[in-house]
Amino acid sequence: MTENFEPKYEDLSTKEWIVTNGIGGYASSTIIGANTRRYHGLLVASLNPPTERIVVVSKIEETIYYEGQNHDLSTNAYANAIHPQGYHNFRGFERSPLPAAFFAGDNWSIQKTVWMVDGSNTTIIEYTNTSQVPYLLKLSPHYSNRDYHALLNEQANFEFRLNKHKKSHMISAYYGAPPVYFAHSSGKFSENRYWHKQLQYAIDKERGQGYTEDTYCLGQVEHQLQPGQSIFLIFSMEEAMVEKDPAALKNEEIKRLAGIAPDIKNEFLRDLIISGDQFLVQRRSTESYSVIAGYHWFTDWGRDAMISIRGLSISTGKKEVARSVISTFLCYLKQGIIPNRFPDYKGDVAEYNTVDATLWLFVALYDYDRRFKDTEFLEEVYPKLCEIIVHHLKGTMHNIRVTDKGLLAQGVDGVQLTWMDARINDMVFTPRQGCPVEINALWYNALKIYEYCSERLGKEVENNIIDVRGKVEENFLRTFWNRDGYLYDVVTPERSVDTALRPNQVYVLSLPFSLLPEKESRFVLESIRKNLLTDYGLRTLYLHHPDFKPVYAGDLWTRDAAYHQGTVWPFLSPEYFLAYLRLNNFSDEAKRAVEDALQPLIRHFYEEQCLHGISEIFDGLDPREGKGCMHQAWSVANLIYLIMEGGLQPEKKQRASKVFAAE
Repeated sequence: MTENFEPKYEDLSTKEWIVTNGIGGYASSTIIGANTRRYHGLLVASLNPPTERIVVVSKIEETIYYEGQNHDLSTNAYANAIHPQGYHNFRGFERSPLPAAFFAGDNWSIQKTVWMVDGSNTTIIEYTNTSQVPYLLKLSPHYSNRDYHALLNEQANFEFRLNKHKKSHMISAYYGAPPVYFAHSSGKFSENRYWHKQLQYAIDKERGQGYTEDTYCLGQVEHQLQPGQSIFLIFSMEEAMVEKDPAALKNEEIKRLAGIAPDIKNEFLRDLIISGDQFLVQRRSTESYSVIAGYHWFTDWGRDAMISIRGLSISTGKKEVARSVISTFLCYLKQGIIPNRFPDYKGDVAEYNTVDATLWLFVALYDYDRRFKDTEFLEEVYPKLCEIIVHHLKGTMHNIRVTDKGLLAQGVDGVQLTWMDARINDMVFTPRQGCPVEINALWYNALKIYEYCSERLGKEVENNIIDVRGKVEENFLRTFWNRDGYLYDVVTPERSVDTALRPNQVYVLSLPFSLLPEKESRFVLESIRKNLLTDYGLRTLYLHHPDFKPVYAGDLWTRDAAYHQGTVWPFLSPEYFLAYLRLNNFSDEAKRAVEDALQPLIRHFYEEQCLHGISEIFDGLDPREGKGCMHQAWSVANLIYLIMEGGLQPEKKQRASKVFAAE
């Protein structure tokens, strides 16, 4: 922290944090405790892991009473006011190992720390008197108990029944609602009910969504907090959890975090791996591991899972997790396609609206086998790999089929199958029917990896598969090459080509098996560098294209229209840098160049938006502020993968303090 620190709401309210529980639940807010999204909350429980999330505890109103005056810690935004203005007392924030905010006045000071219990819908908040004087601390929890996509208002007629239950209180928002248990380690609770009305969430407003909410308070805890003393508030969906020792639970969580990457010496990589661990979750319906695509609002998706496990679990040595994710998706194989979305409940139907997730599974399996040499697992999944290849060769759902040139074509009206999947009703913003360039790079890699697996197991590869692979090698360059030095994005054989300069061509260079000679590879890489590469990722469209959208903002329609039409995606730049390293033989000079180029993302990770997180997207024209999901799995995972595959040692050049404060 620096002297003459002047806290500014506009700056502090843009910086967020999140902690997760390994089953889809989380706690999250801004560093000053002011909620700016409907998704913020101190206990967002996952009732059907990792889905069915509900905001149970919204926030806590906090006040210190010292020498006859109230000193606010909490901050709220309303239509025409910020009240209370506890941010004026904010002095700093520490993200590691647990989120901790620091507040202070002339003589008093306090530290607020938040964490969750791994595997449990339980959040604990600790307040520690870090000053030399005692003071009265008043804490008023506010409840919601609503779906995390929704908003609550007083008209909901929630009753919020409060029952003393052993050493805790049991709270039921309405008849039949899942109860939440609340306990405090010391102090006295007194009932005092009221609706906290018309809170405004700035980020929801920016996104063109409803942004006003009412929360409910049942009463407050008061405690005379002595110097060095702590008080714990525990909120849980499990009765047994609120009876446990919170200090012991804190030590367990710190120990768990320390054990995630104990052998990683590079501090940024270690912090990145710990951050990435938040996306690995247990799924109840499959009794296996899965991958949350992004916080706050995404659940687990096939495409995102297959891309992300390379960095989140394979590169980091989490064999059990990677094996569980791959085998689980293969269990849901249908007509040679893995699902893009799991069924959450018995009787639900899995969704198979993806052409690339299945192909990415081959890439993930290839990395898995290189890392672990798990012949037994390869034998187990090999019949499924055969099934996938056979179905693709015969033709399968969504008109996925192999052309006479060996290329993979796909697409039907109204269904988006590639990662550029923005669609509202019948409006498809990036229709890519035909032969997309990255799909064919993935198809070729799937064929090559199938041959690799067959050889590993001593199996004979059918001649027709070898023939198709040969056709792809023969026809890819002549089909996709643009004389301007880049690859067409989509080709419809014998009919049309999409000349839009997009980043999807980078996969031809970054995947394990490339289809381009070195000369053409360098042309493609240079075209991407000149036209698509930014400090934070790759643009999804050349900025001089007539469909280019410079800003990602506005209502859902406007945002989706810009989603893949220029918007910058961080998860793509590691693919570019990996291709760059390969073309430069992983030289020390090339590694230093990549490490330097990563500096803006490193600064973003430590200082901007989600602290110790990487955003989903940035604006296309002038990328500065992270947008979309504040913490995206493949943004983090691909960076881990790049650093570990590339043998990089990235360090922050102008190192920020672990405590956030004004500079």
